[in-house]
Amino acid sequence: MDAKTYLARIGAPRVTSSDLPTLTKLIQHHLYTVPFENIDIHEGKPIHLHPDEIAQKIINHRRGGFCYELNSAFANLLKELGYQVSLLSGRVRTSTDHMALLVRLDQDYLVDVGFGDSFRYPLPISGAKRKDVSGWYRIRLRTHPNIYALEKRKGRRWLPEYLFTTQERRLEEFEGMCIHQQTSPTSIFRQKFLCTIATPGGRLTVSDHHFTITERGKVQKIPINSIEKRRDIIQYWFRMNY
Repeated sequence: MDAKTYLARIGAPRVTSSDLPTLTKLIQHHLYTVPFENIDIHEGKPIHLHPDEIAQKIINHRRGGFCYELNSAFANLLKELGYQVSLLSGRVRTSTDHMALLVRLDQDYLVDVGFGDSFRYPLPISGAKRKDVSGWYRIRLRTHPNIYALEKRKGRRWLPEYLFTTQERRLEEFEGMCIHQQTSPTSIFRQKFLCTIATPGGRLTVSDHHFTITERGKVQKIPINSIEKRRDIIQYWFRMNY
C-alpha cells in the first residue's frame, strides 16, 4: 500500500504523527470521500479480499465498498502511518457479518469506516459517551471478558448497533462471510442497492428508488425512476464512475 496516494485519494494532508487527533481527521477524511456501497454485488462483479485489489478499487478507480473492503484498507493505511491496529469481528445479524477496527493509543478505540450512518470519531472501548452528527454513541461490555456492544441512544434508550469481540482476526477469516454477503438471497446487500457517503452536516444516500439528502436534520427525498438516473446521480454527487 502506498500511503501517500491513499492520503491523496481521501484529501488528507501529510501525516507527521500517529496520535488521536490525527486519527480523528483521517477517519473523517475517509468517510467524506469513500462511499459505503454495494454496486459490484448488484452488477455481478465478485469482490475478493485481496489487499492490492481493494486498494486499487478505492484509490485508482475512486470507488467505495462494504465493510470488509473499507475497514481492511483503512487498517492497512493506519499501519503504514504507524498506528497499532487490529481487525475485529462484528455481528449485526450473524457472526462475522461485519468487520470493524481496534486502534490502540492511550487507550483502546473502536474505529469503523464501513458501517454507513454511524459514529465519525474514535470511540473509547471504556464506555465513554460521544456525541456525533447522527446522535450519541457508546460502547458497553455485554459478556465478560471481551464481547461488547456499540450502542446508539434513541430517545431515552440505548440500543445496540452491533456486537463485537476484541479478539484480533485475520483478513482471511472474513472470506466465507464476504462470499455469503455477495451470493446469498438472504443477504441485505443483495436485496437492497445502497451507495451512501457522509458529509460534514449529514449524508447523501442512493437506494433502489430514492436519493436522500440529509443536512443538519433536514431530509430531502428525491424519487429515482430508472437505473440510468441512479447512475447519473452517483456520478455527479459522489464523483464516481462505474
